[in-house]
Amino acid sequence: MQQLLHKAIIAAINAGDKILEIYNTNFSVDYKSDETPVTSADKAASNSIASELASTQIPLICEEKEVPDYDERKNWKQLWLVDPLDGTKEFVKRNGEFTVNIALIEQCRPVIGVVFSPVSKQLYFAAEGLGSYKLNQHQVIELINNQQLHNLNLIMQRATELSNKNLPSTYTIIASRSHLSSELYHYIDVLEQKHQKINLLNVGSSIKMCWVADGLAHEYPRFGTTMEWDTAAGHCIVKQAGGNIFDLNTKIDLVYNKPNLKNPNFIARNCIS
Repeated sequence: MQQLLHKAIIAAINAGDKILEIYNTNFSVDYKSDETPVTSADKAASNSIASELASTQIPLICEEKEVPDYDERKNWKQLWLVDPLDGTKEFVKRNGEFTVNIALIEQCRPVIGVVFSPVSKQLYFAAEGLGSYKLNQHQVIELINNQQLHNLNLIMQRATELSNKNLPSTYTIIASRSHLSSELYHYIDVLEQKHQKINLLNVGSSIKMCWVADGLAHEYPRFGTTMEWDTAAGHCIVKQAGGNIFDLNTKIDLVYNKPNLKNPNFIARNCIS
């Protein structure tokens, strides 16, 4: 497990480098059939991750690649679930709020999760039985400059274990910067009746789930379409920090490698909120 976690960390950081090479140019933007943006950075990061993880011989599902039929993937014991550039809208806006997401799925649940922010150089990672951790910008740059990324033990020595025990005194919700909805505002109104006062934070990409895991927010509710690769890595990080992400209607954990890879409406919640 630790060897695969290390592979995922290296793959995420290298993909971040590929993204920044394009981020700092006058890149063009194309649009998919569902009108979501895609750039050459999405594709470059996708190819970089696929190349890095190829040696694991574990099949990979990626937003930027064709998804195999369920008849084939339903028999997979493990799979990588990857969003090479989560938050392309934020990338296009050049606000820095985008991430690389890599997760390992076993038995429909994420057992490894890595989320890397190329601009802020924040790295969050988790593995089942190991816990959830983060590295700040200074720590990541130090590891890179000292050529110490090759050693997971050195990474772990500098990492800080996530703590969700020091929550804000005001009930805090984190929401997507680009995907607000009437359902969300209604949900917030209900919570305001319960908690009197609500603090709302807005940020792009899967960093929202990491902030929940880190105790910076009590929960992240999401209404509307998301895909499994949007949540898998963050789900592992929240789960191993003691929280959870669950279906808003059934209250059951999100599951992965479903016939349809769309997620239901969900809530990422800190364990003690």
